[in-house]
Amino acid sequence: MDLNLRDKVAVITGGTVGIGYAIAGGLAAEGTNLVLVGRNRERADDAAAQIADKFGVITTAIAADVATAEGCAAVIAGTHKAFGGVDILINNAGTGSNETIAEADDARWQYYWDLHVMAAVRLARGLMPAMKQRGGGVILHNASICAVQPLWYEPIYNTTKAALMMFSKTLANEVVGDNIRVNTINPGLVLTPDWVKTAKQIAGDNWEAHLQGVANEAGGMKRFATPEELANFFVFMCSDKASYSTGSTYFVDGGWLKTV
Repeated sequence: MDLNLRDKVAVITGGTVGIGYAIAGGLAAEGTNLVLVGRNRERADDAAAQIADKFGVITTAIAADVATAEGCAAVIAGTHKAFGGVDILINNAGTGSNETIAEADDARWQYYWDLHVMAAVRLARGLMPAMKQRGGGVILHNASICAVQPLWYEPIYNTTKAALMMFSKTLANEVVGDNIRVNTINPGLVLTPDWVKTAKQIAGDNWEAHLQGVANEAGGMKRFATPEELANFFVFMCSDKASYSTGSTYFVDGGWLKTV
């Protein structure tokens, strides 16, 4: 199936590892050129080189912390310098939290707000003008099932991901006339390096059994998705095959969601 993504340009935040790196590989396989954004310069350069070598696409690595205004500005400037504009923006950078509302201070709330919400705001604001000049584009937000089905131990993550989902809907309404499609994807359990690291810290050599217990408790398919499984959905949503989809939220969670 030709997804008509060859020679498009995609910016992927958190694109050097885990879900973001899998999305990068999926898009590169379709011939999409990439801007991979991550905080660690060496890892970003390595990821970009690996994908360029494997798929023969043009890749640019930008080391930036998108939780800051300066980091977002660096992504915008670097993208324009490398490609002159962008067709696809995937706001994927994010991480879980662990706190109580009673104990978390303002700085902790502000950090996750900047990472999950303001990064999406700033990058959309900076990249959309060129996207409009190129005839339109796609913006996807990687939120979480926690945006609507919160976990007890990460209230800030739940709240900021819910805000990201609403921002996505609001942005979609604003730019629908510019041929820019904006959607949210809410994953469930995805086997990222962070999950493996945490499981090993908790359960040592029994980390796989620990993760299976997490999956069993979630229900549904009772397993973690691979990053590539989730990436397949992102790639489809970037393509013309999803041309009538905007302003929506899609759950890719193996049946974990307990509501309709």
